[in-house]
Amino acid sequence: MFLNVHSQYSLRYGTMNIETLIAEARAKNIHQFVLTDINNSTGCMEFIRLCRKEGLDAKDEAGNITKSAYPIKPIIGIEFKRAHQLLYIGIAKNKEGMKELNDFLTYYNLNQLPLPNQPSEFKNAFIVFPFGNKKELNDNEYLGITANEINKIVGKSIEKIRHKLVVLQSVTVKNKLEHRLHKYLRAIDLSTVLGKLQDADCCHEEEIFTAEDELKQKFENYEFIVENTQQLLASCCMDEYTFGKKNKKTFTGNVKDDLSLLTKLAIEGVTYRYGKNNKEAIARVKKELKVIAELDFCAYFLITWDVITYAMGKGYYHVGRGSGANSIVAYCLKITDVDPISLDLYFERFLNHKRTSPPDFDIDFSWDEREDVQDYIFKRYQSSNTALLGTMSTFKDRAIIREIGKVMGLPKAEIDDFSDPTKDRLHADNVVFNKLLYINTMMKGMPNQRSIHAGGILISEEPITYYTALDLPPKGMPTVQWDMYEAELIGLDKYDILSQRGIGHIKEAVRLVRKNKKERVDIHDFKSFRYDPKLNAQLSAGTPIGCFYIESPAMRQLLKKLSCEDYLTLVAASSIIRPGVASSGMMKTYIQSYHDPENVKYLHPVMKEQLEETFGVMVYQEDVIRICHHYAGLDMADADILRRGMSGKYRSKIEFDKLVQRFFDKAKEKGRDETVTKEVWRQVSSFAGYSFSKAHSASFAVESYQSLYLKTYYPMEFMVAVLNNYGGFYQRWVYVHALQQTGAKVNLPCVNHSDNVVNIDGEEVYLGFVGIQGLENRLIEIIPQERRDNGKYTNLEDLIKRTQLTLEQAIILIRIGALRFTGKSKKELLWEVHNYLGSKTKAIADKELFHSPSKTYNLPELVNSEIEDAYQELELLGFPLTLGMFDLLKTDYRGDILAKNLEQHEGKVVKMLGNFVCDKTVHTIKNTKMWFGTFIDIEGNFFDTTHFPNSSPIYPFRGKGCYLILGKVVLDFGVPSIEVIKFAKLPIKDNPVLITDSKPLKQKLNKSN
Repeated sequence: MFLNVHSQYSLRYGTMNIETLIAEARAKNIHQFVLTDINNSTGCMEFIRLCRKEGLDAKDEAGNITKSAYPIKPIIGIEFKRAHQLLYIGIAKNKEGMKELNDFLTYYNLNQLPLPNQPSEFKNAFIVFPFGNKKELNDNEYLGITANEINKIVGKSIEKIRHKLVVLQSVTVKNKLEHRLHKYLRAIDLSTVLGKLQDADCCHEEEIFTAEDELKQKFENYEFIVENTQQLLASCCMDEYTFGKKNKKTFTGNVKDDLSLLTKLAIEGVTYRYGKNNKEAIARVKKELKVIAELDFCAYFLITWDVITYAMGKGYYHVGRGSGANSIVAYCLKITDVDPISLDLYFERFLNHKRTSPPDFDIDFSWDEREDVQDYIFKRYQSSNTALLGTMSTFKDRAIIREIGKVMGLPKAEIDDFSDPTKDRLHADNVVFNKLLYINTMMKGMPNQRSIHAGGILISEEPITYYTALDLPPKGMPTVQWDMYEAELIGLDKYDILSQRGIGHIKEAVRLVRKNKKERVDIHDFKSFRYDPKLNAQLSAGTPIGCFYIESPAMRQLLKKLSCEDYLTLVAASSIIRPGVASSGMMKTYIQSYHDPENVKYLHPVMKEQLEETFGVMVYQEDVIRICHHYAGLDMADADILRRGMSGKYRSKIEFDKLVQRFFDKAKEKGRDETVTKEVWRQVSSFAGYSFSKAHSASFAVESYQSLYLKTYYPMEFMVAVLNNYGGFYQRWVYVHALQQTGAKVNLPCVNHSDNVVNIDGEEVYLGFVGIQGLENRLIEIIPQERRDNGKYTNLEDLIKRTQLTLEQAIILIRIGALRFTGKSKKELLWEVHNYLGSKTKAIADKELFHSPSKTYNLPELVNSEIEDAYQELELLGFPLTLGMFDLLKTDYRGDILAKNLEQHEGKVVKMLGNFVCDKTVHTIKNTKMWFGTFIDIEGNFFDTTHFPNSSPIYPFRGKGCYLILGKVVLDFGVPSIEVIKFAKLPIKDNPVLITDSKPLKQKLNKSN
């Protein structure tokens, strides 16, 4: 009877999730209904699965289905709307019918076309039009009539449409209270206030589940409409849908051939990785191949290998990481560069008979190469069977307060006030605030909008539109309408094709070394430089600026505290830097134990037995699994589910809570001390949600070493590569500073030497046109290309004519010093450009056939200063190059001590000067804020500061510039930092002359001084 039921997946419209819909239907003794969310099929598979589960659960002790708990028959479809106007409702007869509906919606989504008034002629799907919207109906088309519309047919001849009328009872909300919530959702969706909502914007209050008998009574004079509806529902069946193993089944077309090819490639890879006749490696490969074949994952490995082979053939560099790096087969196929034998990684973390969650490979490519790899996958494995993975963002945290406040029409200041959790007590008796909180509670966790997963790709054996319609997000590739959790439950294992800038740094640096030094670097030959003392010295010194994952202030400090001098320590550091370990206090415990392993106190003998390598501290995801298994007695599958649940990768809270209880129950059964168990659980729960697998950390550490190798032996080329791949953790000026420290001569952009990006020739470096504020993208490309095609520019006039510069753009280039090759000062050039272009803003359209020299004038002496240049560089580049920030200070004072001498002043109060690099805000247990700062001293060395809650509000950070810092020097495991007592930004010199009428940058830099 219910042909049009909406769930929360009718985004910002429906209020009930799938489970609630089923519960409401059962409460009203409804045995079937059609889920038809608006312009999407996100919840269809979930609906079928949960209805089947409901049927399995609804049995008595003898295994019979109980009458009161009779299972619900799931029927699926889509409601099609255009501009919030209902066009028609599609209802699938079967699996093929759902594919037809999904294909139809997918076509219009991917081609970005509006839905048509008339749908396709479906063979396996019904179409229900709103009453009065269609006169001529096809065999599969019906007219839906609501109870309120019966008066429209009273006393009228309906013989022609008698067999086409069906009951149209829509369901959108649970009750009147949720109808109010529905209005808030509609106002948010339409970006309007509640008072401006029109009736047509919202559903009717009657769009709820009612008992079928009650609904039939409304049509008691038209029983044939009820009969038509029941016949339509009876002809629909979703039994063809099954769940499990939906990935592409074979790579070669034959399962046996897949195994033969995978075996051949793996054995060849053993020779490449380990040399000939390595018995240990061969034995492990054979062991893994047996499991891979038994679990039908040969095609999964071969498809990943195929993608890697394509990328390597194109010269692309990749990093294989995640739990897949536990596999020696993956290592031998060059999917990963992590040796699982030397690191004692166990394959079972990636793939085992008990594992309930699908494995996946995380493959990183350079940010500018990933799209080509994705394009290859779509072409190679059929676009109909391939799609990007979606994700679902939800209403969460205080952002909901803001959304609700806006639709209520509250002023911004009041919304800001209500959004601050520290002020909740002040608003405890505020009626409006309490109303906000109540709506917030109802809305929290509801789906808000569909988006795209970071890198997941699905490759299905059958067309994906059997299971979902496809969206076309800004990425420009077909994307499924559900997320990784639903994909997993359906039976689709994702391939993670990701990107990161760290790989871009490495790739570009290798290219620059070949070009600038005429040397070739085999960056994959990790074994040859893993033990290089020069690399390890940089690690222990904490100076790996620009190096992937190890350049942040927190990581640099950790490396120094550990005196990290080897790969295995870096592997551990890559995981213990994660928030969970630090917040639980286990990072400090690990560092203490690392330096004093003889006096480690283990919480329990099992901790010593399982975690001796990491001094009793859980460092990796595998450690969490081991402790849950060996200490508490959970089996490996449950232990892994528990770990996944703590990392937010397990949807069912009820099932997760049961596992938590089982942890304690099983531990008690094993006779574990309750106090010890509670502490073990504290460590497990605080850590597991943020930890890496050991193989993942090892992959990151390999990439860190590769970056470190390039930085150590080819520092100039490496830092140029970092700049050309848009940096890393820090602002651009920090990397320019690091480049200068290598001995490179860094020059401002020049039209006769610069390219669009930074270039290097020997030790001469020219900044590129990218990064000049206000310079048009057109000119960034044209200026260097025109120079390469037709030779260097001779003067300003020549530049203008050849590139069609406008006055505004010419002024930018003059002010940044890009025409200094002319030998004229900036002010002379500004006179000249105004003389040539006057007040024209348009470019000169055509190049001259014959050159007519422009007039020249005798100008008075125009004085230019370095201070003036520095101001212009600050404005146009974001940092000064002609002078340093210290040179701009009004004071000549440079501090009492330098960063390199801090250790000698432990416990003393010192006064220092530092150029601000970055800061990080953290919340304390008492919900107050404190800050950590990073600065560079006059010699270019980094130092760090700590700002406790009692000092931070009085002495705040005020953006870029130099600061006078008074504080106490403290040492933590030999690493110094300053606990700030007083803190102030220093004023800079006045700009002698402002060339244009633009806002003086000094106002920004000296703000609040």
